[in-house]
Amino acid sequence: MRVLAAMSGGVDSAVAAARAVDAGHDVTGVHLALARNPQTYRTGARGCCTLEDSRDARRAADVIGIPFYVWDLADRFHADVVDDFVAEYAAGRTPNPCLRCNEKIKFAAVLDRAVALGFDAVVTGHHARLGPDGLLRRSVDLDKDQSYVLAVLTRDQLDRSIFPLGGSTKAQVRAEAADRGLAVADKPDSHDICFISDGDTRRFLAERLGEEPGDIVDGRTGAVVGTHTGAYAYTVGQRRGLALREPAPDGRPRYVLSITPVTNTVTVGPAEALAVSTVSAQRPVWTGGARPDGPVECRVQLRAHGSVVPATVRCDDTGLHARLHEPVRGVAAGQAIVAYRPDPAGDVVLGSATIR
Repeated sequence: MRVLAAMSGGVDSAVAAARAVDAGHDVTGVHLALARNPQTYRTGARGCCTLEDSRDARRAADVIGIPFYVWDLADRFHADVVDDFVAEYAAGRTPNPCLRCNEKIKFAAVLDRAVALGFDAVVTGHHARLGPDGLLRRSVDLDKDQSYVLAVLTRDQLDRSIFPLGGSTKAQVRAEAADRGLAVADKPDSHDICFISDGDTRRFLAERLGEEPGDIVDGRTGAVVGTHTGAYAYTVGQRRGLALREPAPDGRPRYVLSITPVTNTVTVGPAEALAVSTVSAQRPVWTGGARPDGPVECRVQLRAHGSVVPATVRCDDTGLHARLHEPVRGVAAGQAIVAYRPDPAGDVVLGSATIR
């Protein structure tokens, strides 16, 4: 096939492009320029959007021996990922920008442009598998598995995607990169949020939303136990940085239970108050087959790198609804719920939706 390899400048995407060449495909590499000012994004090993990363991707393409281009998608990225990130926090939700980037940029804007240019598919370095049946499965390296952030993709998008790394561990990928003479073999993985240069999410949001002082309230007594300068700076399950002016009566730590933008209130309480047994979610995407007519027994993951728990899931016209067989703490609106079907060949993604 004629395929486009998305090359971030990291080791995973470089090895994925090389494997696509080995598989006999006609491969072209492309790096996505996502920063309006790349110097404001993370530098060195901490990001995936910098000038350094672009140069690393170009050098890898040269070693592999494939054509290489840079596509400027900065405005689209800012509108669909950065602005969305700010708006979600302002609404009291906790977004996952990596998931949104996959949905709106890598497998929408990039894939649409690739198809328009005559490419058959897009190759990425995500750690996930597409089986012969076309179903999305977890990577064999569960510590690096990225099926959670890919579960938002539609069936049509998955049909035009290639994930060459899903059958390998990260250690194997690095060893292969070294054998191929790729300079990124030892480059550390990117982490955190690429468009927040210093990793200070609270400062980033305050600069865009301004300070909005409000109360921190104890959920059990209703008493005001502290103040904040912006409810958007908090997320469900947070314990650190609350600066409460008085301890709980029992002396136990308190956690953020909810954020209410309408009243600009942050509610706190004990850890056990975080536990939930039912989850409702909107905008479901069901890629593991037709939407089920009735309840489905499966396992669900409620945040990136979160624990997986058994659940009964059903879909209707109002969205996706899950009854968890064991309570889970720290479930936040705005995150994704991903349903998996246990399978001997690796858990199969059934579908996903955004927790509301």
